[in-house]
Amino acid sequence: MLSDPGTPTLDQLRVFLTVVEVGSFAGAARQLGRATSVISYSISNLEAQLGVSLFDRESTRKPQLTEAGRTVLAEARTVANGVDGLRAKVKGLLQGLEAEIRVALDVMLPASRVVDALKSFRAEFPTVSLHLHVEALGAVTQRVLDRAATLGVSGPLNAGLDGIERIGIGGVELIPVAAPEHPLALAGRNPPGAGRDHVQLVLTDRSPLTQGKEMAVLATRTWRLADLGSKHMLLREGIGWGNMPVPMVREDLESGRLVHLDMPDCKGGTYSFDAIHRTDTPPGPAASWLISRFQGQVSK
Repeated sequence: MLSDPGTPTLDQLRVFLTVVEVGSFAGAARQLGRATSVISYSISNLEAQLGVSLFDRESTRKPQLTEAGRTVLAEARTVANGVDGLRAKVKGLLQGLEAEIRVALDVMLPASRVVDALKSFRAEFPTVSLHLHVEALGAVTQRVLDRAATLGVSGPLNAGLDGIERIGIGGVELIPVAAPEHPLALAGRNPPGAGRDHVQLVLTDRSPLTQGKEMAVLATRTWRLADLGSKHMLLREGIGWGNMPVPMVREDLESGRLVHLDMPDCKGGTYSFDAIHRTDTPPGPAASWLISRFQGQVSK
């Protein structure tokens, strides 16, 4: 027995996998378009190189895998799948398909839209790697400007910015909410200006693109949070009030954990989304497909 097995060829491994798949040397010969003797010779050479018997040819009419054969089978499949994946990636590159895309998504984008787009993308482009970042406000656009992201889904806060191409892909409704025990919720219909007397939870921008700008801020006292999930948690605990996307709080509203506030000077509104990319870096086939998927969600 060899203490240091040799290196089998890819062709030998494919012959081995075909024999296992069809269950006989003759069947593998027909499928591969070769003589049965060639198949047998290839398997014998593979066994000689590895120093193990892959098939039990004596106890049954059909070749049965030995214990060593079952171990080699798992590794052979891994190698063959890896080579197939490599060829698919290279084929995509030759056709102009991106090897990877970097995507930055606005935290307000509903989870259902994200899941739909990315599951469909994985099925359509299995060889394209995807790097995903979730950001708030201007941070999405900043990533695209800095070339840290190929494609972004951004809110409406940086419209008209030089160097950025924007494609509208719908929006999400924002509404003011608070916990049921919050004074603004207990009051029912609030008079104008009531929100100023209570802490407002406000999402902050990690980028300088909206520096100095206030978006739908009414209160004189604010808590600034860079994470929408943290804002959601604090709202449910009764720490302040704030605007939230309806899909994210729908279950809370139905269960009574949050209340839609009646505030005449803060009724919420639509937070629109744009798919964005740099004007000097047009999206490739995979990124273009993803933009189209986001657009298609709006028309459904």
